[in-house]
Amino acid sequence: MTVIDLRSDTVTRPSAGMLAAMTSAPLGDDVYAEDPTVNQLEETVADLLGHEAGLFTVTGSLANVLGVRALAPPGTEVLCEASAHIARAELGAHAAVSGVTTRTWSAPAGQIDLEQVRALIAPDLGPYFVTTAAVSVENTHNFGGGAIQHGFDALADLLDEAELPLHLDGARLWNASVASGVPVAAYASRAAAASVCLSKGLGAPVGSVLVGSAELIREARVWRKRLGAGWRQAGVLAAAGLYALEHNVDRLAEDHANARLIAAVLADAAPGSVKPDQVETNIVVADLAATGRSVAEVVEAARAEGVLVGGVGATQLRLVTHLDASTADCRTAAQTLARLLTS
Repeated sequence: MTVIDLRSDTVTRPSAGMLAAMTSAPLGDDVYAEDPTVNQLEETVADLLGHEAGLFTVTGSLANVLGVRALAPPGTEVLCEASAHIARAELGAHAAVSGVTTRTWSAPAGQIDLEQVRALIAPDLGPYFVTTAAVSVENTHNFGGGAIQHGFDALADLLDEAELPLHLDGARLWNASVASGVPVAAYASRAAAASVCLSKGLGAPVGSVLVGSAELIREARVWRKRLGAGWRQAGVLAAAGLYALEHNVDRLAEDHANARLIAAVLADAAPGSVKPDQVETNIVVADLAATGRSVAEVVEAARAEGVLVGGVGATQLRLVTHLDASTADCRTAAQTLARLLTS
């Protein structure tokens, strides 16, 4: 049975060209900053995002921990939307590792709400209250169905006035850029620290890059080593990231089109479950509340037919398109789910 895996865009496998780049990469010891391929990747991504320096990390979660740690001292708070990855899907790492708490606003599709952010910003009021140290935004927003943050510049302006740094979780920033036409640097350069992932839509097997000032990255490098996450001949993996940046960015538009195809099929089968015109990038979140079917039931039934999807809430089903899922695959998966929802 052929399996179509739409649980995440992290499930892709390296292509032949990517594997060739990995096996031919010049290597060194990255803990000594002597791996030329890692150095090239860090410099390339920092330049693309409009920052001074970059740091290659094993995961986006680690890049976020290091970035937030550099902006927010222990005992302070970071503001973010309630369903943001740093608040919901990083296992409390910012509190556990950095002593930083989060306070949240809530908005549809994880969007920026300037009035809520303005009201949440806490000044230094003495020894009884937590002080806001930074604001974090995820673009695109995973649990918001891959939504693009259209209020990004307005938030950055607000934070400039408030003299607060902006942290950007850009795990899928290239998806936002391809869909919106806004260069990645136009987003990332407004942030004091930004993370981007190479192992999601871009198709590399491992890795993210944190960017910021040279001073911020020096501190992040120390913390990466302190947490046991320094690595040696990491150029094998950095080469995959460089290949992905060269070959796999523009094709993200195909993933976005496939996501809209899926959304249209599901909307026809289960009206109200998803709005195809609101699917902006490569994530489809369908609400099954009105169908009478549980997420667990649908996930297991789909698995039995070779379609892998995931649940992200009590009634929410998530499908993520990627370079290893063709248009035909996505159509088959959508039709299978539609049949299961209407049978």
